[in-house]
Amino acid sequence: MICGVDEAGKGSVLGPMVVAAVGCRATEDLAALPIRDSKVLRPKQREVLYEILFHDFSISIVTIDAAEIDEVRTRMSMNECVAKLHAEAITGLQPESAYVDACDVNAERYGRIVAHHLGFPCKIIAEHRADARYKIVGAASIVAKVTRDRAIKELGEQYGKIGSGYPSDAVTIDFLRDYIKNYGSPPPCARRSWKTVANLYQTTMQDFS
Repeated sequence: MICGVDEAGKGSVLGPMVVAAVGCRATEDLAALPIRDSKVLRPKQREVLYEILFHDFSISIVTIDAAEIDEVRTRMSMNECVAKLHAEAITGLQPESAYVDACDVNAERYGRIVAHHLGFPCKIIAEHRADARYKIVGAASIVAKVTRDRAIKELGEQYGKIGSGYPSDAVTIDFLRDYIKNYGSPPPCARRSWKTVANLYQTTMQDFS
């Protein structure tokens, strides 16, 4: 088996980060599917491909929520955290080789870090923009993105309009500011170790006082 690995939600200030691995016997198994980097597909396209991938391919998903991310970051960098989660997703499939989307500026170094966290022999091919270069990584990108989007939708049903969860989203920032103003602290779904959240808390509480 070979597999591809990618994550969704690494830079988000709200909600979980999801790492997915998709495995197959040969890259030709994916030839008939219109798979590309999940970010360039429409939501409905992602959902359709997600169902096909779950039905026809081996899947491994690892999810880490906001509180867990905050705790992990007291012990290691975010890149190290992602590498460990990539390794965990790969371990779920036990492939002979794995293509991973490198989260480090040095892709080769990132591959070595992922391999270090594995307890079995597996060839790691780490490259930047691997989700656009390899269909197997693009497939993992789709699974990770759809899984995270569903988690964000559930949070929206709980909290109201929270946006995409990313700091560039004005809806997300407005939600955080209003929540802090109303409750005196960031919501449980927020990554408190993110500067965006810490700064919003500081400025909102100053304005409120």
